[in-house]
Amino acid sequence: MRLKTSLLKEPKHKELVSCVGWTTADELYSCSEDHQILRWNLLTSETSLVVKLQEDLFPIDLHWFPKTVGGKKQAQAEIFVLTSTDGKFHLASKMGRIEKSVEAHKGAVLAGRWNYDGTALITAGEDGQIKIWSKSGMLRSTLAQQGSPVYSVAWGPDSDRILYTSGRLLIIKPLQPSAKLLQWKAHDGIILKVDWNSVNDLILSSGEDCKYKVWDSYGRLLYTSSSHDYPVTSVSWSPDGEVFAVGSFNTLRLCDKTGWSYALEKPNTGSVFSLAWSADGTQLAGACGNGHVIFAHVVEQRWEWRSFEITLTKRRTMQVRNVVNDAGDVLEFRDRVIKASLAHGHLVVTTSLQCYVYSATNWNTPLIFDLKEGTVSLIVQAEKHFLLVDGTGVYVFSYEGRLISTPRFPGMRTDILNAQSVSLSNDTIAIRDKSDEKVIFLFDALTGKALGDGKPLTHKMEVVEIALDQCGPSNERKIAVIDKNRDLYLTAVHRLYREHNICKIGTMVHTMAWNDSANILCGIQDTQFTVWHYPSAVFTDKDLLPKTLYMKDASEFSRAPHILNYVGTQVTVRRGDGSLVYSSVSPYPALLHEYSASSRWEDALRLCRFAKDQSLWACLAGMAMANRELTTAEVAYAAIGEVDKVQYINSIKDLPSKESSVAHMLLFSGHVQEAEATLLQAGLVYQTIQVHINLYNWDRALELAVKHKTHVDTVLAYRLKFLQDFSKKETNKRFMQYADGVEVDWEKIQAKVEMELVKEREKAATTSVRSSLASRR
Repeated sequence: MRLKTSLLKEPKHKELVSCVGWTTADELYSCSEDHQILRWNLLTSETSLVVKLQEDLFPIDLHWFPKTVGGKKQAQAEIFVLTSTDGKFHLASKMGRIEKSVEAHKGAVLAGRWNYDGTALITAGEDGQIKIWSKSGMLRSTLAQQGSPVYSVAWGPDSDRILYTSGRLLIIKPLQPSAKLLQWKAHDGIILKVDWNSVNDLILSSGEDCKYKVWDSYGRLLYTSSSHDYPVTSVSWSPDGEVFAVGSFNTLRLCDKTGWSYALEKPNTGSVFSLAWSADGTQLAGACGNGHVIFAHVVEQRWEWRSFEITLTKRRTMQVRNVVNDAGDVLEFRDRVIKASLAHGHLVVTTSLQCYVYSATNWNTPLIFDLKEGTVSLIVQAEKHFLLVDGTGVYVFSYEGRLISTPRFPGMRTDILNAQSVSLSNDTIAIRDKSDEKVIFLFDALTGKALGDGKPLTHKMEVVEIALDQCGPSNERKIAVIDKNRDLYLTAVHRLYREHNICKIGTMVHTMAWNDSANILCGIQDTQFTVWHYPSAVFTDKDLLPKTLYMKDASEFSRAPHILNYVGTQVTVRRGDGSLVYSSVSPYPALLHEYSASSRWEDALRLCRFAKDQSLWACLAGMAMANRELTTAEVAYAAIGEVDKVQYINSIKDLPSKESSVAHMLLFSGHVQEAEATLLQAGLVYQTIQVHINLYNWDRALELAVKHKTHVDTVLAYRLKFLQDFSKKETNKRFMQYADGVEVDWEKIQAKVEMELVKEREKAATTSVRSSLASRR
């Protein structure tokens, strides 16, 4: 990826250009100390004078009123705020007419920014004051006062916090009066510019120490650049938060959100005082010290999938290359490319007006459909369909271009959704809520309606990243979640029982990805690269999970790696310095998943015997138990030396009725309540009581015996034997109460137990006879 820059031979402004701002994706306004505001039209390459300001008005900062809020177009979007050296800010129309001028500060007003919904304006001055104003220019409050000028200010993602500079310090101040502010020393020189992105919640700062830095919203340093030759005068995030631009003297740099540099340009601009991205994130403009306005387009983005490599060579042209046979294709578009995604055998490209869907088997005839809103900010692909996010909503389309669904929830803000907070599978959509980051909304991809009873999945901690598995039937869909503590959890999307059973499967997990063709999860866990070959083992046998892992040292990925994808047997990792590293994973677990899904248990056993790998046997044991395939499970558990579990499986095989077998398999997985419900539904009251006795759930065993008026003496007898074995006396009042009126006779109890087992066998035999007769009919 790099910037393609363009500069006019002669500058249009006669003095230093102080600020720039985009009105649309192809129109820019620039302000200069020559008192002129110019309009630049990129489609016609024309520049026209909007207005000549009065001689004593020297502009410093310009910011357009936000165009859309929550998907609705703003009526007032045609105005901008202009700050100046005379202590005023001016609300001006698109035609350049100043609607209102407000005395705001003593000395220059160094910055003016609208919040995201346009309800408030913040100004920062040379007098060290920060003030909040209504959109009509009425003073609401003075947020801060300090002894040094505030050179730059930025709103937090939810417009509830302010970031501003104070000499070498950065300060985050919440708008609530009682809330504590956060401040830290950020640079060794005066900080000149800051920016805070609403999508990734990261902060940029640059200063006179000739460095730029990336911080998280807690003030932790994520990246610091090496020293430039001159002070870094401007920084700006692209709208989607994936890249940012840095401006210095005769220098323009494009960087990844983690800090490393994609490209460095050395244009003849003087210092770049202000940078602004167009709303679609494809173009950048800079206000230059020598009177120029520099324009830059992002080109040479690359996408890879299996043997295909696609490069954006020009704004409207893509180059496709198959690295296996070196075959190439050129894709031409009517408008400039805004977003693209390549996965699952399809390339999805969105331009400013249309969406193109290409199949990897045919690059000549794309499917094309029109878009309502031009600026698509995110594309997420699954095997059968893909999801688009734009300023107005979330849309799921089939690869044939048919709109499938439009999921919505109250308070949904599409402008801050990213790949970490949205996930898509063939049947499910998951979206993390921004207003409460513990909440994940789950939707049916085919209808757009909330899953189950409509209640979202709520985690106990704030969620950082979510990912749905891509394979298998919809009722077995799982979602992996990384929370703020960097713990990795797995849960079923569809509630099997009353609550979501959320199981922890990893700690210190920085990044993760599901395989595209099997439900295998990979992640970087502290200093280890880890592959969970069968993460669902945690629901059938928690002890199996550690045995199904593949781990290797992750030092080759260096600091702050990020997993881009896990396709086939190859994991692609982006290192902290921007280089790509490919890691190969064994093909056998994916093959085992395939055999399990198609119930080819003999083939699965053959594969495990051939590979002689303990983790494969552990995966097979978990898969067989999940599918109630006891014979295969017995062999697999024996292979990994789990003798106690082999014996328990044998005892399950000897049970007379199907209901008992199902209940004991549920017990094997730790689902006691579900096992109890299964037995009671089948009328097997004694067996239910015996289960609780075996688990030493004495109170529940007695409760069931009293409720069903049977085997109270059995419970009391086993309780008495238990106490005698441990030389203890009865202290439970309920047991003491029933022990007075019930005589314990072991011979009678044994006879009753035998009778219960005979009844169960007879019932099972009758059921099997009936089912065989029904099948003959």
